[in-house]
Amino acid sequence: MGIHRADGLGQRPAGSPPSVIFATFVDLARTGDLQRNTLVTLARVGAGFAFGVSAATIIGAAAGYSSLVRRLLDPSLQALRAIPSIAWVPLFILWLGIYEGSKITLIAVGVFFPVYLGLMGAIQSVDRKLVEVGRAFRLSDVEMVWRILLPAVLPTYVISLRSGLGLGWMFVVAAELLGASEGLGYLLTDGEQLGKPAEIVAAIVAFAIIGKATDWLILLIAAPFLRWEDVVRQE
Repeated sequence: MGIHRADGLGQRPAGSPPSVIFATFVDLARTGDLQRNTLVTLARVGAGFAFGVSAATIIGAAAGYSSLVRRLLDPSLQALRAIPSIAWVPLFILWLGIYEGSKITLIAVGVFFPVYLGLMGAIQSVDRKLVEVGRAFRLSDVEMVWRILLPAVLPTYVISLRSGLGLGWMFVVAAELLGASEGLGYLLTDGEQLGKPAEIVAAIVAFAIIGKATDWLILLIAAPFLRWEDVVRQE
């Protein structure tokens, strides 16, 4: 004889209308759960993004500028890039535990590869004539980077940052689905386990809003440095 669940937790509704999703979103915001979990996730992505971009910028610049560094590092990094994000989780948990270190490291790994590849490729694709002009004017290595390489690679670098940030938001979900008690990924897990599709969709909407906002922030910060670009813009 089956056991009847009077609390309704064992019954999962097939779906929720937009009005229920909106009400759930408002309720999470009213109680402060949405803001608290969003800030936790935002802090993790921010830390992982900072570490990932820093490492990718240094290694990508070195690999793009030096063929020796590229031959030494790039094959191994390309092999690591092929590893799925979820495959890193058990390794980082064993090394760093289930605390913030493993989550931030996983996000940093996701951010690293698109920024590294974008920057290395941008440096390699710099017009050789520009470099020859710099050498003709006897520019030092620092001046060559500042006056020729940096303006040439900056547009691609900004695109790489946006791509890395997008992967950072994807990787934070993998990080928070395992061993997290706070964050938007935790809301997804909580909604799935308790049969609350409205909470799941509310968390997804929050991911979309905060992801778009941070992408817009990168464009806003980069805009003053890209005013010199001679490109076709949509009015």
